[in-house]
Amino acid sequence: MSKVLQMRLVVEVEDHDAAIAFYRDALGLDEEAAFEGDGDARVMILDAGRATLEIINPAQKRMIDEVEVGRPVAPKFRLAFEVADAAATTQNLTEAGATLVAAPIQTPWRSLNARLEAPDLQITVFQELDPAAGGLVQEPRD
Repeated sequence: MSKVLQMRLVVEVEDHDAAIAFYRDALGLDEEAAFEGDGDARVMILDAGRATLEIINPAQKRMIDEVEVGRPVAPKFRLAFEVADAAATTQNLTEAGATLVAAPIQTPWRSLNARLEAPDLQITVFQELDPAAGGLVQEPRD
């Protein structure tokens, strides 16, 4: 049986330079490789750390939207990035041009999640919380 060695999400973006500035420079994904071809064809491969494929049904999608945002907003595909500091990352990304959909909020599964509209994608940035930590975080929405 063959085992998958890597997963790549390939995203077509309208403004390549803006997307690189956002994902590489603001979010901090490391550049693995970049290539150019005829007709202004360009690709940059960014290292996003460990990749997982999260498969959810419509009810789970609605529940996540309700917890993170308070209303249905997610498209069929959304990226989620684990970060060390969700609040600081959210601020950095909004300063880099992302639109804040929902500020960081503590989820029932003990993470601090924020939702943003980034170049050509909707994303969640999340920080896993230490159950013993007593940090101040907003409680889940009613």
